[in-house]
Formats: sequence, structure tokens, C-alpha cells
Amino acid sequence: MKYRRMGRTGLKVSAVSLGGWLTYGRSVEDRTAEDILHAAIDHGINFIDVADIYAKGESERVVGAALKDFRRSDLVISSKVYWPMSDDPNDRGLSRKHIMESVEKSLRRLQTDYLDIYFCHRWDEHAPLDETLRAMDDLVRQGKVLYWGTSMWSGEQLDQAVEVADRFNAYAPVVEQPRYNLIHREIETSGVQQSCLNHGMGLVVWSPLAQGLLTGKYNAGVPEDSRAATSDWLAADLTEQNLQRTREFTTIAAELDLAPGQLALAWALHQPGISSVITGATKLSHVHSNAAAADVALSDEVLARLDALFPAG
Repeated sequence: MKYRRMGRTGLKVSAVSLGGWLTYGRSVEDRTAEDILHAAIDHGINFIDVADIYAKGESERVVGAALKDFRRSDLVISSKVYWPMSDDPNDRGLSRKHIMESVEKSLRRLQTDYLDIYFCHRWDEHAPLDETLRAMDDLVRQGKVLYWGTSMWSGEQLDQAVEVADRFNAYAPVVEQPRYNLIHREIETSGVQQSCLNHGMGLVVWSPLAQGLLTGKYNAGVPEDSRAATSDWLAADLTEQNLQRTREFTTIAAELDLAPGQLALAWALHQPGISSVITGATKLSHVHSNAAAADVALSDEVLARLDALFPAG
């Protein structure tokens, strides 16, 4: 496994990481999830990413139980705060109250004393930015959070956060978690990637396989029992143009003796500012294949072919 600095920080995260969205505590049995997490660590994956909203806390619970026997300092564990966890009007958003109460619940579910990274899971237009920043700064100073970051914030919002943190001499966000893959390259044109590069923030990206589309699993159609059959979000990407592209992409991967998913992950890891690609896994074979992508080197010619096939913007 290769390890990369998270932006300008001294923290090293595995180039390929493991996330719990849509899987642990939901579609994957607890014992299987434990086996997958243990296999990931055996492959050198040290970064495990979850969120309180994933299966309404169940993802954190499963991950916490699976990781309790490992040495805590060997792991980089992250969670997130923002989405409503109940009908309580204060059990949502990025107010000081919600942040302070949510982190305690996440720590209990994860069976740990601290989070390596705590993400603000979206921008909150109802909470003053300085209130959110001061709360995150306090958590860092208390040692309950070592670094904090953002997820799905715009470049302008990241600029604002860094400016306000500088003004108050507070800890600024050091990492952003956006969606990023060959099909969804919006961070390149929206200013998010450039803002992160400007501020020395790392990028740890989710859905690097476009929810499986870039593995080629839908090249011949959509199986009735697949995620695409029930997910409106993924179904929107299953256009004939995208399927034609993924078929050609699969051919390129075969030429390189790679699985399509490995090529997709390797492409993302060759892009500026990327610290880690967050992968999902429901089988041990997914872990083995994804972890191997960290060692894949791509030539300029291959990168140019992929840029032409999936142009940004």
C-alpha cells in the first residue's frame, strides 16, 4: 500500500481507503463487514471513513466493533456531522449544539476516544460560519478531533472557511471530501480542486468508481437485483453515452491487464491534490482488487486517452 500526506498536514493516509456508505450496518452482514475491514487493514489500508447518517449510526457501530481489537494509533478513522439524525430540530446541521452532541455519540458508537478527521458533511446556510468553525476548533483543542474537514463544499465556501479561521486564529479545515470520478469531474471546473490546492487541503474522494459504473458491471445492461435498479441517483448516470464510454474504458483496462475498477482508481490517484480514494466493498475480492490499484502507474498516453474519453466539463 502507498501512503500519502493529507494535503499539507503531516498525516499519512492510505492511497486507497475504505468507506461505509450504503454497506456496513445496512446491506452487509456484520460478520462479513468485520472480515472485510480486517482484510483491508491486512492490505495496509489505514483510513476508514464513515458518517453518523450512514444507516443512522449503524455503520459507525459496526466499524467500531470490528476495529476495537486493533491498535488505535495505527488507524485513521473519520466520521461526519450535518444530516438530521432524528425529528428534533436541533439534531441536525452545523450549530455548536449539534456538533458537540453529535461527536460524543459518534465516539461512543465507534468505541474510540477521538476521531482522526471530523467532516462537516454539507454546508449549513442556517448556522453562522464562525459558530461552526469555533466548535470544530474547540474539538481539536480538546483532543476529541485531530483534524477537521468538509464534504461537498464549494470552492467559494472553502475560501470563506479558511479566511474566517485565519481571522479568529482557529484551526482551519485541512481536507475536503467531494464526489470525483471519470464521469463526475466537476471539482476540476467548479473551483473546488483549485481551492484545495491553493490552501494546501487534501482531497479524499468518494464514489471513485461511480457507484460501480466504472467497473463495467452495467456494460451489458442493468441486472434486476443490482443497485442501479433501485437507485435513481445511479440510474441517472446510465445513459447510452456513458455506457458506450465505459465499454471502451473496459477495453483500455484489458489492454493494460487491469480490472476496470483498478484503472478508474489509478486514474483518480494520478490527479492533482488527491490524498485518497474512498472505496466501498461488499466482498473480500473487492478489497483485494481495489487495494492493488495503489501500485498502478499510468503513462501520459493512457491518461490522455482517458481524458479524451471522459472530458472534464
